[in-house]
Amino acid sequence: MKFSELTRLLERHGFKIVKQKGSIRYYGKAGCSRLIRVDFHGSKEVPAGTCHSILKAAGLK
Repeated sequence: MKFSELTRLLERHGFKIVKQKGSIRYYGKAGCSRLIRVDFHGSKEVPAGTCHSILKAAGLK
């Protein structure tokens, strides 16, 4: 999965960018107590462990 695909997946499930500093984006949504950090790198592939970690923190897995 690419970083751009991962961010679209988060946005489809109601997450929105709360803040951004450089290439680091923080996503949040109502009902989710913590922010999801994504180091955005466009069309590069997300490492498998990082992808699973982000999805787990977002409650999508």
